[in-house]
Amino acid sequence: MKKGCPYGTHRVLEPKGVLPQPALKIDNTMDIYDNEILIDVQTLNIDSASFTQIKEEAKGDKKEIAQIMKRIVKERGKHQNPVTGSGGMLIGRVEKIGPALEGKTDLKVVDNIATLVSLSLTPLRIDEILEIREDIDQVDIKGKAILFESGIYAVLPEDLPENLALSVLDVAGAPAQTAKLVKPGDTVVVLGGTGKSGMLCLYEAKKRAGITGKVICIGSRDETIARVKRANLAHVYIKADATNAIEVMEKVKEATNGDMADIVINTVNIPNTEMASILISKDGGILYFFSMATSFTKAALGAEGVGKDITMIIGNGYTKDHAAIALELMRESRELRSIFEELYA
Repeated sequence: MKKGCPYGTHRVLEPKGVLPQPALKIDNTMDIYDNEILIDVQTLNIDSASFTQIKEEAKGDKKEIAQIMKRIVKERGKHQNPVTGSGGMLIGRVEKIGPALEGKTDLKVVDNIATLVSLSLTPLRIDEILEIREDIDQVDIKGKAILFESGIYAVLPEDLPENLALSVLDVAGAPAQTAKLVKPGDTVVVLGGTGKSGMLCLYEAKKRAGITGKVICIGSRDETIARVKRANLAHVYIKADATNAIEVMEKVKEATNGDMADIVINTVNIPNTEMASILISKDGGILYFFSMATSFTKAALGAEGVGKDITMIIGNGYTKDHAAIALELMRESRELRSIFEELYA
């Protein structure tokens, strides 16, 4: 059996010398190296920004969505959207474990797991697309995938439905990072607060900011804002177009009496929301971009252009114990779990 690099560089076909995520093409043959794990894939959870772009390209036609996904995997050996650069994650059953991992992993063959690394670096083969659930960005397939030695994962919990756990784990980094950033008394604004990651961030922010803090949810539709409001996830709810920076700024200024936000969390799945996020941050504040639709060039030059001295953080999908933190929210909050079960399970 062939020996592999812990980071999967042995799978890179082009360009040579890079790691699997920035690679244009990787080897997705399913004969495993000595330090790889073979997964029998059940469901792909496509990154929200990526799936939104694919649906727009396909004009909502499911057959065309399937063809685009198959084309991406055929061309790249992985599901990395060439427009957004992002992927998603998957759940499946462990089929084979390389001998070099003996004693290094607690996994067993037949364990059901969620990979916590992006599909944009995961060798993937799609044999058949079974079902596309376009409202929740999930696609059931027959296929195989490879998890590298360095790849992180979570064994699916027995007390939560699989699709519910998949939806939560897909964005586990967002609420876990929120827990690290928000302090008692902070004013926190979540752009895209009515979406999957946004709702988790709202709940965690409200818990961490405490009774002296203020949490503001910004959404674009009355229906989704009403749902979040029923669950009491924020203190203030604002309907606004996140691509309209001045509209967002004026509404947040009114809601904060001109003080603006200590922490802004952007989870919006469409482009051109960088300036709204920047303008509602107070000088010295923190702006956390979790959205894969973010242009970091626009963010950096935009903040410079309006003279904002703020700390901007790239939304790392991983932080210590992020899977456990995110799943625990489903056990803590009956209201939040009810919404997620209705939408995703």
